[in-house]
Amino acid sequence: MAKLSINDLKDFRGQRVLVRVDYNVPLDETGTQITDDKRIKATVPTLEYLWKNGARVVLCSHLGRPKGKRDPKQSLRPVAQRLAELLARPVAFVDDCIGDKVEKTVLIMQPGDIVLLENVRFYAEEEKNDPAFAEKLAKNMDLYVNDAFGSAHRAHASTHAAAEVIKKRGGKAAAGFLMEKELKYLGGALAHPGRPFVAIIGGAKVSDKIAVIENLLQQADAVLIGGAMAYTFLKTQGFGIGKSLVENDKLDLAKELLAKAKGKKFLLPSDHLQATEPKAGATTRITDGPSIEDGWCGVDIGPQTIERYKKEIAGAKTIIWNGPMGIFEVPEFSKGTFDVAKAVAENKGATSIIGGGDSAKAVKKAGYDKQVTFVSTGGGASLEFLEGRELPGVAVLSDK
Repeated sequence: MAKLSINDLKDFRGQRVLVRVDYNVPLDETGTQITDDKRIKATVPTLEYLWKNGARVVLCSHLGRPKGKRDPKQSLRPVAQRLAELLARPVAFVDDCIGDKVEKTVLIMQPGDIVLLENVRFYAEEEKNDPAFAEKLAKNMDLYVNDAFGSAHRAHASTHAAAEVIKKRGGKAAAGFLMEKELKYLGGALAHPGRPFVAIIGGAKVSDKIAVIENLLQQADAVLIGGAMAYTFLKTQGFGIGKSLVENDKLDLAKELLAKAKGKKFLLPSDHLQATEPKAGATTRITDGPSIEDGWCGVDIGPQTIERYKKEIAGAKTIIWNGPMGIFEVPEFSKGTFDVAKAVAENKGATSIIGGGDSAKAVKKAGYDKQVTFVSTGGGASLEFLEGRELPGVAVLSDK
């Protein structure tokens, strides 16, 4: 069911809006300097829309894993400063997220004012989705907006219970522009894909992607497998995998998935780049076929596999990619991942969606992040979405 968006709500004058953002940004060792501000920049369209339409904007987010205790090195204070620079307007910071100090600040806010609250994970109740904590967090708030897709798979107080509190008071819970975009592309690709629909699944472990593979096997026209998970599948078929990473306890599971894939286009690597060690400077060579030699380990897909995968990608109308083809962080082992990224970017006739996490990092490192249709901001969240699971932070939003 379609969820309410802030785009459906034009006038926020007089409303205090609690906005859940994802400001879990990397900080330097001192905890004072932001080393990558892309998550902050991603929220600017939503915040500008709200304050320009008269909202009193109260932002909440987590940062790191402080485990319910205050940690100055995981404070959101540096974020308030950077956000003020990006918005070219003042952003007040409150060094708490509940209590008298927050309440007094919120009550004197004027239309267009923006306040950032301190890290919600300084309270253990946040991760417990505690209703009493959510009541305090949402006190005096008229509207709830979630623009943090990357945290939507967690039922925490700021992503779930706070929205429930505001809805029970007669308020609405809406998606911000970033959340709306995630739902549009990921949801649209799964519900109404242009065909052929090609899914590219990589990464280290079959166990991490079982549900994704099962779900996409039912919907995609072709599934292309890469990364170390391919070695588990190949071992079940009797191919040599040398000393490659393999999940021996998941061989039966891999067999079951292969059985489910019968009659489907389920492509496994037909050759590999193998190395003496999975690290820079190791001796490498291309295998003659799907088997990896004893004493060697697979580190990337081979040239024959790259060409097969490129052909499938070139003919696609919808592409979803989650997980790299090899150890792309090592330059010598990055060709497969980068060539796949190039092929996805060059298919201008397709809707191309990159899952968050390592896939997003790989496409950016390859230099094609601006040439694909959409790069998801949520690693775990996009994975669970692709599994077909309902995300608590999405389910709680008001229906249109």
